[in-house]
Amino acid sequence: MNAADGPVLRDIHLPPPPGWWPPAPGWWLLAAICILLAVFAFVRLRRARARRREHAAVFAELERCIDAARLDPAALAAALSQFLRRIALRDAPAAASYEGERWLEYLDARAPAADFRHGVGRVLIEAPFRPRCDYDSVALIALVRRWTRSTLADGARRA
Repeated sequence: MNAADGPVLRDIHLPPPPGWWPPAPGWWLLAAICILLAVFAFVRLRRARARRREHAAVFAELERCIDAARLDPAALAAALSQFLRRIALRDAPAAASYEGERWLEYLDARAPAADFRHGVGRVLIEAPFRPRCDYDSVALIALVRRWTRSTLADGARRA
């Protein structure tokens, strides 16, 4: 080519393709969100696992109390009352020292029904002091299990 034909133009040069590092700001934000979600999930799973272990230990203790006094109705009522008082120490330490009707009112306040004051739970304040007592021990055990399950669930919701 000669100069009379005009300047010689070179072809268009494209920029090099973008590198993979450093990532764009959106990728940094996405990574931060993923890390936060992973940490949050890890903490929640650890708490849930600890709560399940604690609940299993509480119910194992309840079963030990029941097995130790199953043959003696007065001893069973006393053992269940002591178990309930130990559970009460967790949330309301003053409640463990309640006596009589006040103790039953506390238990009913934490239960879905008034089965302690007006049902089989009343035996908790009467049976330990009688030489011979007859009551539905199966119903009392079921009531204590329901109360324990309800109390542990309430504690889990508050935590």
